[in-house]
Amino acid sequence: MADHFTFAERKILYRLNKQGKSKTEIAEMMGRHRSTIYRELKRNIGQRGYRPKQAQRFADQRKLVCRRPRKLEDNRLQCYVAERLEKRWSPDQIAGRTRRDFARLPSRCLSRQTIYNWILDRAPAWRAWLRRGGRPPEKRGKLPDCVRIDGRPEVINRRRRYGDWEGDTMVGKGRRSALATLVERKSGYARIGRADNLRADTVRQVLTRRMKDLPPTLRRSVTFDNGKEFAEHGRLARTLNLETYFAMPYRSWQRGTNENTNGLLRQFFPKGTDFTRISHCEVARVENLLNERPRRRLDYRTPAEVLAKRFCRN
Repeated sequence: MADHFTFAERKILYRLNKQGKSKTEIAEMMGRHRSTIYRELKRNIGQRGYRPKQAQRFADQRKLVCRRPRKLEDNRLQCYVAERLEKRWSPDQIAGRTRRDFARLPSRCLSRQTIYNWILDRAPAWRAWLRRGGRPPEKRGKLPDCVRIDGRPEVINRRRRYGDWEGDTMVGKGRRSALATLVERKSGYARIGRADNLRADTVRQVLTRRMKDLPPTLRRSVTFDNGKEFAEHGRLARTLNLETYFAMPYRSWQRGTNENTNGLLRQFFPKGTDFTRISHCEVARVENLLNERPRRRLDYRTPAEVLAKRFCRN
């Protein structure tokens, strides 16, 4: 079953449709099947045509109407899960056992993810009973709701405005830690944070912390590489109200500004650095050094000088 459209994808679809792109062209640029594009436009069109906010509202209304009761809204199943959590069973073990205990009652069989979601959303007190603190194992493979760089607006491609960023991680010794790096495409201004592991939720928290104090006009979009540490990009986008895009695999030049900045960082942190041994103060010091370094493409102004007025203006 295909993933549902996100609001960010609906905004991209709106722009491409407005530019007169064919449904086939839009499908190729967004990495979707052509029939998915046709269906989205047909089901969520209004009197003024297809508009992203209206389309999102229509989709949300349909979800409310057709939503089936969650399995763990059943008190008997809640008790079943709770009893086994008290015995320190993992959600995977509980889910597997339901398929044996309720082999003839599919409605009472649970998945591992259903139990994790219930704990995280409805029963957070049980998190302390889990070995990983309530975090399910990360999924390998394709990033969810991934919008490729082909669907990125021209205003970003041509660096016509401030607030469009490129993001990556600079991995440390043994892939146990990293620096999460963000670079503003027009000014070269950098934001850097230490991530003590490469889990998606950890990297998302670091990126949120390093971007949340930016004015909305300096927080429009981020283009990432394809690392699984960015699997929570959708949650990041909702929290910070920005759009996320992904470069094509093995095309690092599509994020050239970020790659160049990571190269500059290696002057301070050579390959093999264990970032858990580097203090946050040291990371901040290096960030300031980069932002106060004059750049030829900025007529030898520094990135900090270029963005200073933008911070003051907001």
